[in-house]
Amino acid sequence: MNKKDRVVMNDDIRAIELRCNVDGGESLGIISTDEAMRKANEMGLDLVLIAPDAKPPVAKIMDYSKFKYQEEKKLKEQRKNQTKIDIKEIKLSVKIAENDVSYKVKHAREFLSEGKHVKFRVFLRGREMAHPEAAKEVLLKIWPMVEDLGTMDKTPRFEGRYYNMYIIPNK
Repeated sequence: MNKKDRVVMNDDIRAIELRCNVDGGESLGIISTDEAMRKANEMGLDLVLIAPDAKPPVAKIMDYSKFKYQEEKKLKEQRKNQTKIDIKEIKLSVKIAENDVSYKVKHAREFLSEGKHVKFRVFLRGREMAHPEAAKEVLLKIWPMVEDLGTMDKTPRFEGRYYNMYIIPNK
């Protein structure tokens, strides 16, 4: 746990006076730390430092374990609603044969129908780097074969030694 995540509460609070609030909206105003601790103990709750850098620091009287539980519950709910995107990469070369193209396109069509993103990648070797437009032609030849299942997210783009094209599935 790093310094940012650490919560200062109860006896760890070193400030002399605090602006104190009670969970639920009631404000107690600026009171001494001892008095705030006394009030928290009377209520059976914790005194949690919310804004330590404010002048005077702001503290809140609350049930910290309940608060922490609700925060974890929110995070879990957010993670549950997230969708993970799978990107399948299909590697090609400039000198790829026609039957190899159809075989790779068949796999790409399967991936797109499963709802996965597909990244076509043409690697340029040696002297092929002198004519990168040949790699773009390969990708543009593949596009009509898969355009009924997806949309081109990124047009063929030259990146390093690769020509890349991203296709995302239709909804």
